[in-house]
Amino acid sequence: MNRYSHAPEEYECPFCRIVAGIEKQNKGTKQRDIIYQNHDVTAFVASKWWPNNKGHVLVVPNQHYENMYELPANIAAEIHRAAQLTAFAMKNTYHCDGISTRQHNEPAGNQDVWHYHLHVYPRYENDNLYLTKGDDTEPDVASLLCK
Repeated sequence: MNRYSHAPEEYECPFCRIVAGIEKQNKGTKQRDIIYQNHDVTAFVASKWWPNNKGHVLVVPNQHYENMYELPANIAAEIHRAAQLTAFAMKNTYHCDGISTRQHNEPAGNQDVWHYHLHVYPRYENDNLYLTKGDDTEPDVASLLCK
């Protein structure tokens, strides 16, 4: 039991659904948006984009861990290995100026999905990533990363 858990009872995890290959008909991540997957982790183009940083990717452990407090170190290493591969793909595809990663834990840490995930953003000079809000979109628009 994770003593730092904030997931509501009967929580239906959207990231566990993606890893399991279950798609919803409405907006959201589809199997075609997965850009990397191995036994431990899955990386996919996120369905929420920031105005100047389109095509950001989420890297998640395949097993459900709510936050960093319960994430095993070997899985954390796999997450960062997948993030590094994603960063190289973004540099090659988007020709971005840089890469940022960020990760949130608990409500006060701005976590809003109760499954550990690492954001990987393409960055550009003066892109104002931290001053803008994300919007839902169809992630397949950025499926160039999958090619």
